[in-house]
Amino acid sequence: MKDSKQILCLKLFLKFLKIGAFTFGGGYAMIPLIRREIAQREGWIDDKSIFDILAVSESTPGPIAVNTATFVGYRLAGPWGAAAATMGVVLPSFLIIFALSFVLRQFEELRVVRYAFWGIRVAVVALVLSALVSMARECPRNIMSYLLAGAAFILVGLLGANSILVLIACALVGLAASKFKIGGMKL
Repeated sequence: MKDSKQILCLKLFLKFLKIGAFTFGGGYAMIPLIRREIAQREGWIDDKSIFDILAVSESTPGPIAVNTATFVGYRLAGPWGAAAATMGVVLPSFLIIFALSFVLRQFEELRVVRYAFWGIRVAVVALVLSALVSMARECPRNIMSYLLAGAAFILVGLLGANSILVLIACALVGLAASKFKIGGMKL
């Protein structure tokens, strides 16, 4: 591995270590941080590529944060970059969970601990909504997009449909819409 690629792998590891260490609430809460750190601050990948990577990460098995880190790392530095970014995003959670597993049992019934976790859950909802708004701004604005988004929300959010199957169905509808030019599709 060349020196410049080693340095990039180290930077990927440290950047995703930071993202993993300072994000509570799982992968969806990490999306705004990944976008800010990787696309906006470093300029390694543009916003469109981030959204493409997020779409693939959501449709592949596994946690979205790990998948996103892996795909970003691979795109920037190949297999070593994928490994570095993945280790970076996973390591903080592993260490925190490992340490907390010993401590939390003794304090889980304390009122202050319950309220702290309540506050964290509220903040996570805000982060997820922020990511949703950012991603919605990047989506095409036409009747087909609105109908597809509404149908996907109803199927997954309200009816509990399998999100992977809904993603595949939406992709097929998008392909059909582009082929037949229906719904004002302009990308």
